[in-house]
Amino acid sequence: MPSTNNRRPTTSPATRIGYGFDSHEFRPGIPLKIGGITLAHDKGLGGHSDGDVLLHAITDALLGAVAAPDIGALFPPSDPKWKGADSAVFLCEALKRVREAGYGVANMDASLILAAPKIGPHSAAIRARVAQLLGVRVDCVGLKAKTPEGLNLENTAIAHVVVLLEKRSSPKKARKKSK
Repeated sequence: MPSTNNRRPTTSPATRIGYGFDSHEFRPGIPLKIGGITLAHDKGLGGHSDGDVLLHAITDALLGAVAAPDIGALFPPSDPKWKGADSAVFLCEALKRVREAGYGVANMDASLILAAPKIGPHSAAIRARVAQLLGVRVDCVGLKAKTPEGLNLENTAIAHVVVLLEKRSSPKKARKKSK
């Protein structure tokens, strides 16, 4: 059936929104990293990389906002080179793709769901590290933490993230063509 919409997109939107989700199970014997910060806790988050649930969700939100492949496609868990990798590497690759698409991060908001440890005492450090990684001011990074009351998720950490991107410049690909 032919399209009834006769408008043809001619320019990229001024803003884009991306959503990311990740979850990992707590496991003994590994450090707990959330938002690029190592937290004192008796268990860490299992995962092929360092298990940083927040940085993984941010990475997927950034990639989704520019319609890029997701974190699992770019950094497959089946590839041994990502075993134990610092999740900041994944985030940096996502930011590179955001810049190449001609966008920059305006702000990010996240909700963490976990029974322990309490995130409040670490919130400022996590927000500062995430802001540094994203290249934004700390007041552009929102972070909330909730407990999974009654959901039987006491051994799991979950992150939900939304990012807003703003058009910054022409994509690199377009600039190369004009040279």
